[in-house]
Amino acid sequence: MAVTPPERAQVVIVGGGIIGTSTAYHLARRGWTDVVLLEQNTLTSGTTWHAAGLVAQMRATHGTREVVRRSVEIFKSLEQDTGFSTGFVETGTLHLATSADRLEELKRQGAAAAVNGIETHVLDVAETLARHPLLDGEGLHGSLFFPTDGRGSATDTTISLARGAGGRGVRILEGISVDDVIVHNGKATGVRTAQGDIEAEYVVNATGMWGREFGARAGVEVPLQALAHYYVVTEAIEGLQRNLPTIKSGDEHAYVKDEAGALMVGFFEPGSYAWGAKGIPQNKGFVHLPEDWDHLGPYYERMLRRLPVLEDVGIRLHFCGPESFTPDGQFHLGEAPLLRNYFVAAGFNSVGFLSGPGAGSVLADWIIDGHNPVDMPETEPSRVQRHETNRRFLERRVVETLDLAYALHYPFEQRTTARPLRISPLHNKTQAAGAVFGELAGWERANWYAPEGVPRRYDYSFARQNWFEHSAAEHRAVRERVGVIDTSSFGKLLVQGRDAMQVLQRLSTNDIDTAPGRITYTQWLNELGGIESDVTITRLARDEFLVLSGPTTIRRDLAHLRRHIGQDEFCTVADQTGTMAMLAVMGPDTRRLLQPLTDVDLSNEAFPFGTSAEIDLGFGFVRATRVTYVGELGWELLIPTDIAHHVWDVLFEAGAPLGLKPVGYHALNSLRLEKAFRSWGHDVSSRDNLLEAGLGFTAKWDKPGGFIGRESLLKAKEAGISRRLVQFVLDDPEPLLFHDEPVYRDGRLVGRVASAQYGHTLGASAALGWVTAPDVVGRDWFTEGSYAIDVAGLHVPATASLRPLYDPKSERTKS
Repeated sequence: MAVTPPERAQVVIVGGGIIGTSTAYHLARRGWTDVVLLEQNTLTSGTTWHAAGLVAQMRATHGTREVVRRSVEIFKSLEQDTGFSTGFVETGTLHLATSADRLEELKRQGAAAAVNGIETHVLDVAETLARHPLLDGEGLHGSLFFPTDGRGSATDTTISLARGAGGRGVRILEGISVDDVIVHNGKATGVRTAQGDIEAEYVVNATGMWGREFGARAGVEVPLQALAHYYVVTEAIEGLQRNLPTIKSGDEHAYVKDEAGALMVGFFEPGSYAWGAKGIPQNKGFVHLPEDWDHLGPYYERMLRRLPVLEDVGIRLHFCGPESFTPDGQFHLGEAPLLRNYFVAAGFNSVGFLSGPGAGSVLADWIIDGHNPVDMPETEPSRVQRHETNRRFLERRVVETLDLAYALHYPFEQRTTARPLRISPLHNKTQAAGAVFGELAGWERANWYAPEGVPRRYDYSFARQNWFEHSAAEHRAVRERVGVIDTSSFGKLLVQGRDAMQVLQRLSTNDIDTAPGRITYTQWLNELGGIESDVTITRLARDEFLVLSGPTTIRRDLAHLRRHIGQDEFCTVADQTGTMAMLAVMGPDTRRLLQPLTDVDLSNEAFPFGTSAEIDLGFGFVRATRVTYVGELGWELLIPTDIAHHVWDVLFEAGAPLGLKPVGYHALNSLRLEKAFRSWGHDVSSRDNLLEAGLGFTAKWDKPGGFIGRESLLKAKEAGISRRLVQFVLDDPEPLLFHDEPVYRDGRLVGRVASAQYGHTLGASAALGWVTAPDVVGRDWFTEGSYAIDVAGLHVPATASLRPLYDPKSERTKS
């Protein structure tokens, strides 16, 4: 019998896997029952049906761990609500370490999990073997045990969610394909099917491995690619103990769990391949891909040594099916940046089952409340770069995502595939100077410079890496003399038009109605006072402004700006990021370097901090802006591409007597952290308000017209602060901080490190971290008490400050 969809619904969810049904269920739980879920085949038929069913809470970020924590609560409580079991059983997970570096990584991950309230235990070899008697202990260094992990049934959980949603009035319709999304005035307003259109206020793309193609129909970029993914199930093993802990062995690229008297051995192995890159077959469910024992056999043989019981048992099932992966290994969850009311929940990198219930809960809260309930900018669709949806890029980069899934994840590790792509106009100059490049948002960027005779490569470890001393020399050059950083990858938006100032003034916390030739540091907030953007704005003329942003945030900031231009406002925005070079010339000798190269007076009186002007330099002209992101006297030079090489040569010829050095991004990060300068997406994001972030000085409360978020911020100011971004420096010069380390005050867990790097001037690791008080407190509470930061299980004393520990009065910057 043909199914006829309704003509209207408040929310249309496209996709009937665990994420789509979870979103429907949680919308209904909160009273939004006018919801339609459309599935082109049958529920679970995409990738949910073949999920291994693991529930492992060790995730890469604080936010994604929060999603899984939500999932665990749902696995435990869903049956009571719906009467249909999820099959969840708490077994624990043993993450094995077969090297000292792997054990160091696991200790750091266990410490980070504590901030989310997740219980972990570091076990020695004997304790590990006692937990799982089938293991061979040869080569083991220990393990990290998550006792509250478990496993369940993906199909049963999906059906349970569907039953709970349907019982509250959600309509779940199978066998209906969505051909298009209806868009009006930049907003999703419904979907089109062969059975008729459905008008809707919200549309959710939960189409799994079809997510990229479905998104493209509405102009929404959802970079993901299906890859071949394998597991095997053995024949029955007599006397096999039930509900043993799941084993995860990263160095062997495998996981193992017991299943119905047998063992499932699954793999996250290097060397997979893209499937359906030119299009996933429509209306095709329950896809099996061909077996490939030539590929999988060597990895299985390695597990025979780890679990000798496998040697004497046959294989009942050799399964290969498609799973969607993303370029950066993070899923896509949230509202599309350029299409209002269109939400994405796709690309779960083979962790859709364990993340799905929580992700649906987050998405439902987001739709209903209008904001993300969990701080995780790393998963929002606004992070996506245009090139990431290119098929050829995806085929290479996404395979690497799977290659690295179970690999050791060292700090500062760089991707190697699909490079180089975006290069600075000064790429050849930095390369000739010894640059060792990293990649960010597709840009090749000089992370550090190798002196002559030093290999241009990374030697990864959790200790001081091979570039440490060379980056330290670059850091000291900026602090003591002068250095040049190629910042061409930073985003540049040209905002023009009659109403340009009006638009930017409404968005900005600071007052950007300045005279032409001034730069202003400001934030753009949401209605709750959370920080959506962290930018500088230079007024070039009465109706012309230049907005500078980071390489990874420029597309997000562009979308945010365009969303806030009214229909009757005359204001245009052009992304000029790739059209000019930019150099940051920084250090106490900067004026000595630049003054002989220009006729413009660069004295403090004639060219004070915050001034921006076109100046002659060498044989050309550049825009020079006196500003800093490193805490020293300096100018940022915006340079026409055609004279960029000339300007570089002029600077280095004149700078030789001053000891001018090229400086990489590792040094830039260590310099900015000593000065406690914030970085959006690392230190602050949309869940953090301006006052908590220590950026209240940018708020011009009484400027005409106010700014978005002002009222919420005033309420927060009146209520008082119980959470604050704090600068730390370790008291011990030896340990290294990276990010996510737990912060303790008087022995009590109070927060976590947001970003960190070694501060070569301060003489120890420097960090910015979030600290939460038990109640509203005064400023002094955040710096009083005895602080320590957990470094791989060792609590290292630290000094806390709300003022920059380096040059707190900014005397060097403004000299």
